[in-house]
Amino acid sequence: MAKRFYKTVTVSPAANGYGIFLDARELKTPGRKAMHLQSQALAQLIADEWDAQEREINPETMPVTRLLNVAIERTAHNRDSLYAEVAKYLGTDLTCYRAVAPAELRKNQAAAFDDVLAWAKAVHDIKLDITDGLFRSQDATMTQIGAQYAARQDDLRLTLLVHFTVVFGSAALAIAVMDGFISASDALTRSRTDELFQIARWGEDEEAAERTENIRRETLALAKVLDIT
Repeated sequence: MAKRFYKTVTVSPAANGYGIFLDARELKTPGRKAMHLQSQALAQLIADEWDAQEREINPETMPVTRLLNVAIERTAHNRDSLYAEVAKYLGTDLTCYRAVAPAELRKNQAAAFDDVLAWAKAVHDIKLDITDGLFRSQDATMTQIGAQYAARQDDLRLTLLVHFTVVFGSAALAIAVMDGFISASDALTRSRTDELFQIARWGEDEEAAERTENIRRETLALAKVLDIT
């Protein structure tokens, strides 16, 4: 990891919005693209991540910076593939697979997912079929609605949508978060319904718990981006 080379981090007006400055040096993406943001609050989130670095700069502790780097450098050139990614996840959405047994797990799955599926149907006309454990691809018309939803997002929100989709294993949960129906923290917990059921029975090892906590911490940090966009 690189050593921290700056003393102060500030947000200042720049071309087309706000820039982040490390001392007098303007922060740019790894590909040397300008990181000019229309939202001062978003620029401040990134500045806070850089300011929180101590002796060394650890990119793993800067999820908002990483998200913006991807949004600026990659998303604009890969939008079609990102629409397809959302459609793919919706086609085999986590929320639709239910355990045949035990009954308690099936009950937990219904509590975690049924309201999201009902909301998706009512608000977006996304009608997903529930299946008992067996693979069943959803109707292509429904997955296309997911792709169209993705296409309506700007580069930053599209990047965030795809990130949440992959983390949750569910486009339905990700769309619900993007629209504010549920929080990102709630969606993450819902996405772990099966895992939490097993943990309650058998416990969780320390390494898995640490990995889960890192994912939760990153998810909460990225949810702040959603709050100000």
